[in-house]
Amino acid sequence: MDLRCFVAVEIPGSVRRSIGDIIEILKKTGADVKWVHYENIHITMKFLGATRESLVETIKDALIKKLSPYNPFYIKISGIGCFPDTRRPRVIWVGIEDSDLIKNLQRDVEDEMVKLDYPAENRAFSPHLTIGRVRSPKRMTEMLKRLNEFSTLTFENIEINGITLMKSELNPAGAKYYTLAEIPFGRRN
Repeated sequence: MDLRCFVAVEIPGSVRRSIGDIIEILKKTGADVKWVHYENIHITMKFLGATRESLVETIKDALIKKLSPYNPFYIKISGIGCFPDTRRPRVIWVGIEDSDLIKNLQRDVEDEMVKLDYPAENRAFSPHLTIGRVRSPKRMTEMLKRLNEFSTLTFENIEINGITLMKSELNPAGAKYYTLAEIPFGRRN
């Protein structure tokens, strides 16, 4: 049986709840955006898609081996914006500062997954937290105005001490995410 999988950095609940408060404010603009439920907010390191259940242990072992040299590090959650730009917004995001280490981490995850025959990502990695996906331009001007008010908002520094292999189950109420494996940083004896 295939699972719909991805590799992620999970975000502490306090930060997710704070971002959820911002999402609630942005929702009031009435913009046609599919908002991410705050409990599902994470940093996607690599979307794997359809993955045989029998590969979960192989993925976990490869990531543990590759990422064991990492030590915990901090990143800052800061700023809100949209991709690709305000003229054609498609994705609403919260930004990540101090991101060199997380970019290196993503590259190592990507390299390991390519070795396991997952397709290479053809876009450059831009660390962010997706909070919404634009469906149409309806009421977008109002939403972008509110978004601009939060453009310099800073949340808190968070410690990254590992990554998670997740599965996603899609249903009418939205995606539900489940942890398949936790991959902590640091060598194991």
